[in-house]
Amino acid sequence: MDDGLKEGHSADTAMVNGDGAHGPTEEAESRQDGNSEADGGEDSNEQEVIVIQDTGFTVKIQAPGTEPFDLQVSPQEMVQEIHQVLMDREDTCHRTCFSLQLDGNVLDNFAELKSIEGLQEGSLLKVVEEPYTVREARIHVRHIRDLLKSLDPSDAYNGVDCNSLSFLSIFTDGDLGDSGKRKKKGNELEQIDCTPPEHILPGSKERPLVPLQPQNKDWKPMQCLKVLTMSGWNPPPGNRKMHGDLMYLYIVTVEERHVSLTASTRGFYLNQSTTYTFNPKPANPSFLSHSLVELLSQISPAFKKNFTALQKKRVQRHPFERIATPFQVYSWTAPQVDHAMDCVRAEDAYTSRLGYEEHIPGQTRDWNEELQTTRELPRKNLPERLLRERAIFKVHSDFAAAATRGAMAVIDGNVMAINPGEETRMQMFIWNNIFFSLGFDVRDHYRELGGDAAAHAAPTNDLNGVRAYGAVDVEGLYTLGTVVVDYRGYRVTAQSIIPGILEREQEQSVIYGSIDFGKTVVSHSKYLELLEKTSRPLKVQRHNVLNEKDDKVELCSSVECKGIIGNDGRHYILDLLRTFPPDLNFLPVDGEELPPESQRQGFPRQHRHRLACLRQELIEAFVEHRYLLFMKMAALQLMQQKANKDTKTDTPAITETSDTPSESNADTTQTQTAPSDPPSVTEVSVDSTNQTDSNTSADSEAVKEGEENSAKPATNGPLDLTTTQNGECKNPLEGKELEESIPGLAQAKELAETLVGEDGSCIDPKSREVVLNACKAVGSISNTSFDIRFNPDIFSPGVRFPDDSADDVQKQKQLLKDAAAFLVSCQVPSLVKDCLDHSALPMDGATLTEALRQRGINIRYLGSVLEFVDKTPAKAQLEHFYVSNRNHHFLNCFLSSFPDAVAHLPPDELVSRRKNRKRRNRVPGGGDNTAWASLTPNELWKNIASEAQSYYHFTIQCDSADQVVEKYGLQKITLLREISVKTGIQILIKEYNFDSRHKPAFTEEDILNIFPVVKHVNPKASDAFHFFQSGQAKVQQGFLKEGCELINEALNLFNNVYGAMHVEICACLRLLARLNYIMGDHPEALSNQQKAVLMSERVLGIEHPNTIQEYMHLALYCFANGQLSTALKLLYRARYLMLMVTGEDHPEMALLDSNIGLVLHGVMEYDLSLRFLENALTINTKYHGPRSLKVALSHHLVARVYESKAEFRSALQHEKEGYTIYKNQMGEGHEKTKESSEYLKYLTQQAVALQRTMNEIYKNGSNASIMPLKFTAPSMASVLEQLNIINGIIFIPLSQKDLENLKAEVQRRQQLQELGKIEETTEDSRLELEDKIPID
Repeated sequence: MDDGLKEGHSADTAMVNGDGAHGPTEEAESRQDGNSEADGGEDSNEQEVIVIQDTGFTVKIQAPGTEPFDLQVSPQEMVQEIHQVLMDREDTCHRTCFSLQLDGNVLDNFAELKSIEGLQEGSLLKVVEEPYTVREARIHVRHIRDLLKSLDPSDAYNGVDCNSLSFLSIFTDGDLGDSGKRKKKGNELEQIDCTPPEHILPGSKERPLVPLQPQNKDWKPMQCLKVLTMSGWNPPPGNRKMHGDLMYLYIVTVEERHVSLTASTRGFYLNQSTTYTFNPKPANPSFLSHSLVELLSQISPAFKKNFTALQKKRVQRHPFERIATPFQVYSWTAPQVDHAMDCVRAEDAYTSRLGYEEHIPGQTRDWNEELQTTRELPRKNLPERLLRERAIFKVHSDFAAAATRGAMAVIDGNVMAINPGEETRMQMFIWNNIFFSLGFDVRDHYRELGGDAAAHAAPTNDLNGVRAYGAVDVEGLYTLGTVVVDYRGYRVTAQSIIPGILEREQEQSVIYGSIDFGKTVVSHSKYLELLEKTSRPLKVQRHNVLNEKDDKVELCSSVECKGIIGNDGRHYILDLLRTFPPDLNFLPVDGEELPPESQRQGFPRQHRHRLACLRQELIEAFVEHRYLLFMKMAALQLMQQKANKDTKTDTPAITETSDTPSESNADTTQTQTAPSDPPSVTEVSVDSTNQTDSNTSADSEAVKEGEENSAKPATNGPLDLTTTQNGECKNPLEGKELEESIPGLAQAKELAETLVGEDGSCIDPKSREVVLNACKAVGSISNTSFDIRFNPDIFSPGVRFPDDSADDVQKQKQLLKDAAAFLVSCQVPSLVKDCLDHSALPMDGATLTEALRQRGINIRYLGSVLEFVDKTPAKAQLEHFYVSNRNHHFLNCFLSSFPDAVAHLPPDELVSRRKNRKRRNRVPGGGDNTAWASLTPNELWKNIASEAQSYYHFTIQCDSADQVVEKYGLQKITLLREISVKTGIQILIKEYNFDSRHKPAFTEEDILNIFPVVKHVNPKASDAFHFFQSGQAKVQQGFLKEGCELINEALNLFNNVYGAMHVEICACLRLLARLNYIMGDHPEALSNQQKAVLMSERVLGIEHPNTIQEYMHLALYCFANGQLSTALKLLYRARYLMLMVTGEDHPEMALLDSNIGLVLHGVMEYDLSLRFLENALTINTKYHGPRSLKVALSHHLVARVYESKAEFRSALQHEKEGYTIYKNQMGEGHEKTKESSEYLKYLTQQAVALQRTMNEIYKNGSNASIMPLKFTAPSMASVLEQLNIINGIIFIPLSQKDLENLKAEVQRRQQLQELGKIEETTEDSRLELEDKIPID
């Protein structure tokens, strides 16, 4: 079973488990592909690949009425999983109630196969029908219902049971692999119809909505039954129970036959009841069958025919189209679906089916116990960690699903409050062992912090805290399961319940922290010990505060963080909303001045609440930045010392550096009472590479004096351990020049590393002084080593500090100010710079948010980012970002769950930008707030503008939505998408007329549903991720084979932890496909990329920017496999989606259009090809500047098409442009320049030849001897070569020697590139591989 999970059997297993199989699989967590034997000395050597081999074997399975068949199994599997496979197979899918027997012995469902005696290669397992129980009968009916619905997308539209949409198969006509073999390559050219629909052509203004969800012919459901439902005669009366009746069903067949069935212990049979008379006796004939499907096949020919056809289709679908996703994905558009009768759905709605409680002993799940027990699982070696991470992930996704259900039930009014006497906004709820509270300021708890606005922001801050502590994962410290749900304009927080907390008063249970924001504070030694372990990774400083009696209390977290010991003896921490320090840019404090960088941009600004915190990413980037500074200063001083030694004078090291810094105004040094072992420098430096310092940052002033003689820190010092992952703080305007490294600085760094002994004791007094000065300068809390931490209580109202720590507090305040300045002066410019050099290309609100957050910029800084964009000289090149994203974000964020306008405006408002009919269908909270129903578009627009002003400090200088659309070139359809996605609205998929003056764009019938917007913790698969990263690193060094193995291993581990579907698996598959392609294995590339596309559609959404990228890659691999028409369909789909998401004006569009143009050129559609290529040329020129190499390449591509059309004059004109760019950028001698000039000569010859021929014709009339001209259709190979170039791929012939040469070449190129010689022409820096292998 080659390597764990290659499609076949395990995929099925994963699949069935996902299909909401109701067997105990969910609980039977312990399946694991890891070999428990593989313990041993693994942890000592993390990075060695431990390939966990499963030696699979084959067993025969004999089911009643079918031929025996072979099944590949692995020794780690459980018997349960064979059950799942049988319930999914086409010929045995209708059986649910059976046992497997080996030589007459029943196998235990939860036994691992390797533990079963006598089970070996070739054993025969018999499927034996077992008697039904009520539970088994219900599971059977539910399973049959699922089979009947298996092709019906309504669950995906309704966002239930983790179903989601996928449309790839429509564009590929089924599975890619096979169709490639079936079609003959020769005659492909003739039969392709390449004309794209009108709305996809460049320049088209139409943006239709309907093609977003193309009609899938498989979904026209083949009707097997009209009605299958529970009968009104349930449950059976006592005397019938004695006869074995379990329940009654009522069925209407397609032939309009109405029948009543009895489910009994022996199976299903027809009885004689009708709708109004009860007669449970068997009818004649009764057709007793063990399976409902067998019974129905006998009484309804249509059922038999259609059911068989349906199962055939079901089994043909790609497993990824039907496996459940780990978290629910909602679709913002849906067609009008007929509402059909469905007994299971009805039953689920009325019984509070708390996540399949049928098969969990003890009814409801104790979420807290499950969440905490999984954390306590052992984690000493790889198999244990896999098991633990898998259990954690599973419980988390179940908990998130249950919490979402509960939150919706609470808002819909289906749950009784635990304090029903209080007014609605104060109510709290418990449902299914989860505690729910609403995001309102109850009992003026947040009065000083901003009331309801603070109460709305607190849950997300708390969630970030839970996420951070969860990631540190300290043994013995527990957090609550937390999910934040925004639904119908309310914010609901769902938390697991600490055992015993409901029985006692809060005052008694809190033994650490404060319940009144610092008026009374208590501490506890055990909590200090546990929190101390999180202090370094989370950069939280231990500090003292005063309590109400003016006694000192020591804390290692913010005061609000409460410690409670549950009845289970576990130490819980909750209310982690201030885990990270406050953001002073949004927290004006009397008498405190911010650094000039912040003041210049108008900070501090008043914010609507006082809980604005810095993001963890920012803290990390800031500390990293300071670390670099620290190394630089220490190195400079050492060099001075060295210089002094050489001149034999014994003057002390020059230490001005430590006084100049604008930063630590405090000259005091602080000794840390218990220095926790300071990191040996290398340890901290792991991620501080390739960071160059920004001249604009506060810190650079600190080293002005040293700056003259050292230009910049050499990034090739001993720190190059990994490339940074966050916040590169480069001066936005410095080009790609790498600072010349100062000779000697590298040695100085090594010296600096030797300074710090392992225990923090320095070697000699001189060096100690050096370190001391550097520590002071960068604000380190220790004097002997670099260590920056923040005190999260600084500037908290109500918190008082003891007098003796005044100096520390002063230092901490300075540190916070510097961090705030760093955000504005470093991170925002670096984001804009990344957008300018196209290493970040946000396409929509979600990707933009991600780009901001990666750099630690909060969404509330949008206004500042926009201002910065406004002032950037290359503003036109940022238009896409400005426009298509930013404003979206605005308008939408705007009333969406982000900034919180929701508390007083129902989310639907936003759409009233087109007429205000849209909002009538929402009934928020009480009856008193119907004011919104009479809101006019004008008033709404005023609200929007004032909201943008107050939250983002951004002035919208327009009087209506239409003006904004005009001014920023937005598309209403894109706005509609952003708004719907952010607020969870689902609209009917049809064409909307936004510009009609006479009738509103939306009617009440167009709003189909409202979905929750859910935020939760995403548990990570740590080992898999390490493998993935080392695989990426190997690939970037040119070791493709090894990289490929590592990534395959990562894929196995990801599958092991996450199951078959997950965003990270998607990235893994994409990279694998790319490697397969580079190494020449096209079919494998195709298969992996197909999975990546399906998964991206299912997990991220059908029009997510990632999905668009995946479609483009798949098209390339299809083309390479000779499937031209499929490649075109995929590219057209990608272009449609991109138009929908951002419009035509986006740098990525150029890449897409070049791809389309090339493929069209390949199939000889020259005119169409030119439309796309010329559009790409225009966009490239706009975003990369007319002199860029991308533009040169675009010119060349256009020239080739003109050559094919024999329009040599135009061809020459374009190629000349390209040649000029190459000559200026690369010089005469460069191969590109030479190639281009060769091509120019060739074109000139062709043009001359053509002219001669024409003259000949004019001169001699019809009897001219015409030279045959070469009009060449481009060869597929040449088209493919160009496709690879524009997609940033170079090919590698895989002989060992070539590999060596390649490695040398790659290194040489990287050095060249660092010297700024090469402008990267790699297209897409979001793909991991190519940004490291530039092609020229």
